[in-house]
Amino acid sequence: MPPTTRSRVRTRTPVTPESLESLVMLGGPAISPDGNRIAFVHKKIGNKNNYVTNIWMMNADRGEPFQFTAGDRDGTPIWSPDGKSLAFIGGRQKGAPQVYVIPADGGEARAVTELPEGSVYQLKWSSDSRTLAFCFRAQADDMTEPARKERTESGGTTPPLVTEEIFYRLDGDGYFGERRFKLFVVDLETNKHRMVYGKDSLGFLDYDWAPDGRRMVIATNRSKRAFHQPEKAELLILDVNTGKSTPIPDLPKGPKSNPIWSPNGRHIAYAGRDGKDGTYSTENLGLWVCDARHGRAQCLTQKTDWCLLAATLSDTSEASFEPWIAWSGNDRILARIGWHGEAHVARFNRNGSGKPRMLTLGRVVVSPGNLSADGRRMAMTVDQPTGPAEIHLGRLNANSIAMKKRTHFNDEFVKSHSIAKPTTHWIRSEDGTRVQAWVLRPTTGRGKRHPGILEIHGGPHAQYGWGFFHEFRVLANAGYVVVYSNPRGSKGYGRDFCHAIRGTWGTVDWEDIHAVAKWMTSRDFIDSKRIGVMGGSYGGYMTNWAIGSTNMFTAAISDRCVSNLVSMAGNSDFPLEPNKYWPGNAWDSPEGLWASSPIRLMGQARTPTLVIHSEGDLRCNIEQGEQVFSALKQQNVPARLVRYPRETSHGMSRSGPPDMRLHRLHEILDWWKRWFSGKKKS
Repeated sequence: MPPTTRSRVRTRTPVTPESLESLVMLGGPAISPDGNRIAFVHKKIGNKNNYVTNIWMMNADRGEPFQFTAGDRDGTPIWSPDGKSLAFIGGRQKGAPQVYVIPADGGEARAVTELPEGSVYQLKWSSDSRTLAFCFRAQADDMTEPARKERTESGGTTPPLVTEEIFYRLDGDGYFGERRFKLFVVDLETNKHRMVYGKDSLGFLDYDWAPDGRRMVIATNRSKRAFHQPEKAELLILDVNTGKSTPIPDLPKGPKSNPIWSPNGRHIAYAGRDGKDGTYSTENLGLWVCDARHGRAQCLTQKTDWCLLAATLSDTSEASFEPWIAWSGNDRILARIGWHGEAHVARFNRNGSGKPRMLTLGRVVVSPGNLSADGRRMAMTVDQPTGPAEIHLGRLNANSIAMKKRTHFNDEFVKSHSIAKPTTHWIRSEDGTRVQAWVLRPTTGRGKRHPGILEIHGGPHAQYGWGFFHEFRVLANAGYVVVYSNPRGSKGYGRDFCHAIRGTWGTVDWEDIHAVAKWMTSRDFIDSKRIGVMGGSYGGYMTNWAIGSTNMFTAAISDRCVSNLVSMAGNSDFPLEPNKYWPGNAWDSPEGLWASSPIRLMGQARTPTLVIHSEGDLRCNIEQGEQVFSALKQQNVPARLVRYPRETSHGMSRSGPPDMRLHRLHEILDWWKRWFSGKKKS
């Protein structure tokens, strides 16, 4: 007797917080110069409350991937131009990452540096495959492991940090005082490294080797007031042997980053903007190209409304706010563009002629790696809402990139778990503005009304979109309708849409959020009497604004929030500059900052609120969350504070210690269960 349809249905497992332990997170795709192999970073949660990251390898066209390194803290694979070696940054020595090189056909990786404790980033080969360049910042002598051990043994006290620099810390990076990243090269024959450039005032320098292997282009800011003067950024041409540097002339004043040399050495593409705003801004970050000797820069995105800084947020991959640029031959330039929740690769003609063209399409988030030497192949990750990112091979055609999925690490997870497709909707705000939103419904209980949760993204100048979000899946599998949207202030909808909230948070962005919340109450699958609101960072800010502006929400969760812009002006890793993004300042003209501070609305708040914050958050100081918690408790509004330790940071929900990430998700589930069930515990 043939099996019934019911018996053939596969039982699917709900996505839970612990499902995070089964996910494989992939990144750093790097294709070999001949286009035949792809190296990438394989990351998953280990058995010691850690992340195990190794480099894996596979044939670009067929066959299964295999583990290539075994350091368990290896990343950033970079192929040598001759294709014989792979370089990477390994954290095999605690606190002292080193540059490693391993033969492309396998073998033992060897460390080519003996750096002291510190941080390493931006690893790049010279064209002759004999030299590697990298950026390094040393740890302070009194904060190294030997110094700490000596203090412990002698009963000494942790030394103070003393600085005269306004930029002395960075969330996720810690306190570094006046130390800055500097540019080094290491000779692979002698393993000797030397500094070739150390004059960047902030340590945010970017660089690229010239095709001749003797020069570099460096995007840098040497101003003594670089933090306040991003328009002083310049492109320098550095002779690596002599150390002589020459600025490229005739460039617009404004931020500059990610310079990339054309294959013939005649031109340089870079990300930039004309004006006094820094890289992070409501203004579009454009794609520029200049002559390597004479400058004469031209913006290739000026006829579009695209921004190279439109990051798509996720909690299964680190959101990249870095632009991506690559040359496809000498006359075409590729760049990643975020638009309407998607992220794609676009092509531009170097001379500015013709219309830019999107080479990838679809409801996906594409994160490109590098191109093969002939420019015909590309390594990339492709993320979509029904499954975490996987490695793809991209084949560049005349007007498109054909993408072929090459890894399947998360396929079984997707097949065995309840993962529904989100639907997208355009909702009219009060003034008629169209706001894009997504709805993720529970996979069970069709035809029933479910509690709804409105998620608000951080940034605010970023976007939600067509990527996989583990947290959303956990909530949907717990029986909640999850709605997430891109209100004004988001990237991916043009300059004016983003610019609308500059210096005036809590205005049209709240109108958009409120419109989405009211739309939720009209859906026949959402229980209009059980709707919650939550968000992190700026999403926490807007959650605070929401509970101070309306009592329509059953409960709320304010995560790593902003509450008081007056106090945050001086205690964030990026202090708010007077009369720039925000009007006035925090000391003698705080009116503009206070007008946009949701703490001033807390006297009207009556919504039960869970406040989540990390002691190690250097972006939004923990006092921001404490102010909300204290204000609510003083007024007898039900509130709960979850204070995570200093080992966690602003990005804890996507890259924090695994046990803390799981704890956070369970706190969130418990909070919604408490208030949606009607059991109002004190």
